Amino acid sequence: MPPQALAEDLRHAPPPGLVIAAPASGIGKTTVTLGLLRALRDDGMTVQAFKNGPDYIDPGFHTAAGTRPSYNLDLWAMDAPLVDAVLSAAAGADLVLSEGAMGLYDGSAAPGVAGRGSSAEVATRFGWPAVLVLDVAGQAQTAAAIAYGLARHPDAPPLAGVILNHVAGARHEMMIREEMARLGITVFGALPRRSDLALPSRHLGLVQAEEQPDLELVLSRLGAFLRDHVDLAGLVATARSGGAQGAGAWPAPPAQRIAFARDAAFSFAYPHLIEGWRRAGAEILPFSPLADEAPDPSADLVWLPGGYPELHAGRLAACDTFRAGVTRFAQTRPVHGECGGYMVLGEALIDAQGVRHRMLGLLRHATSFRQRRLHLGYRRAELVAPIPGQAPGARLFGHEFHYATLLDPRDAPLARIRDAQGNPVPETGSARGTVTGSFFHLIAAAA
Repeated sequence: MPPQALAEDLRHAPPPGLVIAAPASGIGKTTVTLGLLRALRDDGMTVQAFKNGPDYIDPGFHTAAGTRPSYNLDLWAMDAPLVDAVLSAAAGADLVLSEGAMGLYDGSAAPGVAGRGSSAEVATRFGWPAVLVLDVAGQAQTAAAIAYGLARHPDAPPLAGVILNHVAGARHEMMIREEMARLGITVFGALPRRSDLALPSRHLGLVQAEEQPDLELVLSRLGAFLRDHVDLAGLVATARSGGAQGAGAWPAPPAQRIAFARDAAFSFAYPHLIEGWRRAGAEILPFSPLADEAPDPSADLVWLPGGYPELHAGRLAACDTFRAGVTRFAQTRPVHGECGGYMVLGEALIDAQGVRHRMLGLLRHATSFRQRRLHLGYRRAELVAPIPGQAPGARLFGHEFHYATLLDPRDAPLARIRDAQGNPVPETGSARGTVTGSFFHLIAAAA
């Protein structure tokens, strides 16, 4: 296996940055981040985007808006060398924009590797001031009180200012601005209500960037919208950097030649993992199960990432070339599946209507969406069986987010899995011969 790739030293301080945060989910952070990325790119700036926490979807939108690959920064799961490696992706940029997750102080119930994973921790760790996006629908002066309270929390990062979202009109905006000024809070802009700029979503978040044929048009409109209503120069002037970062260590690849499923059913992969594998010299060989493609027979490993197999179960059940190719591959070499990939490796997938679809049958279980049950949160795993690139006893950090129920598992457990607070998780993953899988997505392995 190729040696672990090291990130280059950052000979200068990384570019100044800002964290785009909010009091809660659903406020408009992603819309604002995408509009800023496109507006600043159109103004000639090179902007590096990051996403706080375990989100597989938003980095794809960031990449489309800013035309520069976006990566996750996760202080719950990533140690300092990996964080520094990911941060090195900002080399050569003029500005960093890091989109937060949930509310400014929201994180795991218990600390992980370097914290609870909150947006406030990311801002403090890198010296990036926070820009709060506030949904002001149904309120006026109270919006200033919310910003004031968030800015004076004992763990507060520096507050650059706020962007008001869903402003009803000029009088509404004036009332909020006057109270913000009285409390010493800068308002960078006020965004009027625009339902035509909303991005479609589904049960795990936004509909993925590659599934939206009119995405470029939407991003162009978002860029123009932010340029018209936000003081871009004033916002950029508040960006700061926390100082130089050292060299970092990217994730080592699990094999030299990796057949990697990639299409609308298999699309949830953390960009830092793929980047680390490539930097270490691994060859990624993409194939599309939905197009009934088999994995490259010369590969050393088949990796089935997560995604939305439940939306394409009928098509997958009919993909005989895909089925035969993976089955033949598994006779001699490892196959690993994460979440959606784990579901497809099982015997059947039961969709929301109760229809049972035949899957690969390489692992002995079924999964059902007939009665949706949310599984969400960080995971710690200690392997009891090997997976590609990790031996038994390895400690892994990951995240789980799905609505499936595991039915009739009959294979050996893959790992002892606990949630962020240390409570056992009953779904242990599965190991059968050369085939392994689990519901959790790997973020990082413990050093």
